[in-house]
Amino acid sequence: MGKKSESNKKTNNKATPKSTVVKWLWRLFFIFVAANVVIFLLMSSGLIGYLPRIDEMENPIDKYASQVISSDDQLLFTYSQSDENRIMVDYSDLSPHLVNALVATEDQRYYAHSGIDIIGLGRAVFKTILLQDESSGGGSTITQQLAKLLYSPRASNKMQRVFQKPIEWVIATKLERFYTKDEIINLYLNKYDFNYNAVGIESAARTYFNKRPIDLNIQEAAMLVGMLKNSSLYNPQRRPEVTKNRRDVVLAQMRRAGHLTQAETDSLQSLPIELDFARVDHISIPAPYYRQHLAKVMMAVKPDRKNYASWQGQQFTEDSLSWLNDDLYGWCNKNKKADGSNYNIYTDGLKIYSTIDSRMQKYAEQAVREHLGGYLQPLFTAEKRNKKYAPYANRVANDVEKFMQTAMRQTDRYRVLKREGWDEDKILSNFKDTPVDMKVFSWEGEIDTTMTPWDSIRYHKTYLRAGFMAMSSVTGHVKAYVGGPDFSHFKYDMVSTGKRQIGSTIKPYLYTLAMEEGQSPCDGMMHGPVTLIAETGQPWTPRNTRGALGSFVTIKWGLQNSDNWVTAYLMSLYSPYAFARMLKSFGLKTPADPVVSLALGPNDASVYEMAGAYTAFINKGIRIEPMLVTRIEDSFGNVVANFVPRMQEIFSETTSYKMLDMLKAVVDAGTGNRLRRLYNLTGEMGAKTGTTNDNSDAWFMSFTPDIVASAWVGGEEPSIHFDRMAYGQGAAAALPIHGLFYQRVYADSTLNFEDGGKFDIPADFQPCYDAQRYSPDFYRNDDPIGEGEGIDDMFN
Repeated sequence: MGKKSESNKKTNNKATPKSTVVKWLWRLFFIFVAANVVIFLLMSSGLIGYLPRIDEMENPIDKYASQVISSDDQLLFTYSQSDENRIMVDYSDLSPHLVNALVATEDQRYYAHSGIDIIGLGRAVFKTILLQDESSGGGSTITQQLAKLLYSPRASNKMQRVFQKPIEWVIATKLERFYTKDEIINLYLNKYDFNYNAVGIESAARTYFNKRPIDLNIQEAAMLVGMLKNSSLYNPQRRPEVTKNRRDVVLAQMRRAGHLTQAETDSLQSLPIELDFARVDHISIPAPYYRQHLAKVMMAVKPDRKNYASWQGQQFTEDSLSWLNDDLYGWCNKNKKADGSNYNIYTDGLKIYSTIDSRMQKYAEQAVREHLGGYLQPLFTAEKRNKKYAPYANRVANDVEKFMQTAMRQTDRYRVLKREGWDEDKILSNFKDTPVDMKVFSWEGEIDTTMTPWDSIRYHKTYLRAGFMAMSSVTGHVKAYVGGPDFSHFKYDMVSTGKRQIGSTIKPYLYTLAMEEGQSPCDGMMHGPVTLIAETGQPWTPRNTRGALGSFVTIKWGLQNSDNWVTAYLMSLYSPYAFARMLKSFGLKTPADPVVSLALGPNDASVYEMAGAYTAFINKGIRIEPMLVTRIEDSFGNVVANFVPRMQEIFSETTSYKMLDMLKAVVDAGTGNRLRRLYNLTGEMGAKTGTTNDNSDAWFMSFTPDIVASAWVGGEEPSIHFDRMAYGQGAAAALPIHGLFYQRVYADSTLNFEDGGKFDIPADFQPCYDAQRYSPDFYRNDDPIGEGEGIDDMFN
């Protein structure tokens, strides 16, 4: 007995070390598990590591680009922060191929787990840590990848990434509580950066394939899902072969998941990658000038005089009136979101429904390019060739140096050098003597060259500028908006920002005043010089280029031929103050000096203002303010703003019929007759030409029963212009843009505009009763030159 007991003791003593190890291993395991549970709980409560607040998790992506949609339901452009061109897209707008490819490739058990895939995690730990197989993947679920995209900063080393993983697990489980599986997929695809400023699946689909996500086919969806692994490596623009291989891997995964047959997979894998690539920027887009103007309008703040320079009094007045009367002006700062903050077009994912028609915008841009670049610019270049004062006019040859130095002081380069303490002489020497590599504009495309900044300024001044706008005469909707020849090089907007003298396009306003006061188109005068006495006592006698001296001519003949003596005669009948008030009622914002010479248009206005003013002639005396936007939706699709046309009655219905009769004659037999002769337009139209001092500004206004169009053409400065009136007058420099635009619009059957419309004039309306003077042959003007109406030629 004693020996047995002693033997048992020896046996127990031998077993003690082994059992002790096992016990300690179990203890360490339970401690490890408990520690992980504690750490997990501490992470969940936010005591360890970073855990986003509940409100952040409820709105994890708070910056979406706003979309501007055309009236024909095309995406014109977006507003976004510089690196976040993310467009909000709903799950219902995703192609099912996208979802199938994503789940098959990134997370096969996605619909079975709650944020963490234990099987996948175990596989990753075993292969990566034990077998050192780094190609096995990280075992991250789609939800964990979303957590990483949303909340994990870029890790600087592997150890930092190891510590980020547990936090992402915690965030993933919380995201699964807040969102459905479909919403998590949608958030993930909305968040990912696909390069080239294509953030989110909507931007990516448009950038690489010019499609919406719902329209992607299988191979396109597979390519984009393949890019999720590493969009820099799998870049179809730079590495098409590598990207194709990755796409084929995604297609193989879709086959394994049962979404494709082997035959379908083989067929799709044999296809090359075919892109319709368009890099996202805000220059090579439709309507870039409109984009710039709309942002300025919507993001405007309430005007405060202290924020304007001393010389900006008129701008402050105009902005203040816009703030009070225009709901769109300053809309973002007049309206608040649910959280009490103001809207922001760059981050709030708004849908802004524009009045612009993408087809008409394209035709307007083409018309400007064809006429300005293809016809007018070569003539201007030829006229200025070998002239030392070029591109300026001969009359200012002695002032060219002064003009150039003024232009120099307006450049960013000058301001930078000035801040660095350079004196004027040193800066001037730098501009004139230091060649710089640069890109310069040409109508055939950008040119890489080397020239001095001084020569660059002068070079770009040789290019003529233009502004063109077309709007609906019925609704006021702006349909096309071209603020210049090329936005990348000439960003100054000559539709709404730039204002120039309007010349003879002012005459219909004076004739309107005469018709309102009881005149008839067939009333008239003995044709001859007219002298008016200004308030200063100085006589004013405009010159004229028309014949018929001593003959009786009618008011209608005067407007049709832009005759200065008939216009001066009408000015003699009315007060310049009454005329200035009439101009204001037409919507011209810059106050006009109430002087007798106002009859010939020395005052400034914009293309935008002039287009709105001419709507009154079609709408029975009611002016319609140009309208840029019809409605705005928030990122959830709720309508947060609707806009309606703003109208003002200016003159009577009877006067409108009289004015239509006279303005039609301008096209049928007057200074606007080129629309008939050269562009073969046959429908009823009204128009007016305009030319200012020495051909500095060429204008043309036109309208049909459906469209009002306004165009200005000229140099960057008034002293840059044609020396010859044959090329510089409104009928030659601005009218062709209208003709080309109308031709394209009428040729597009999808627009439903026809060249054959008639104005709504009562059948029994008679503008006058003298049948002989009213006959078309009496009014016809076959003068090939056109107007002959520069202000500088109008004074004795």
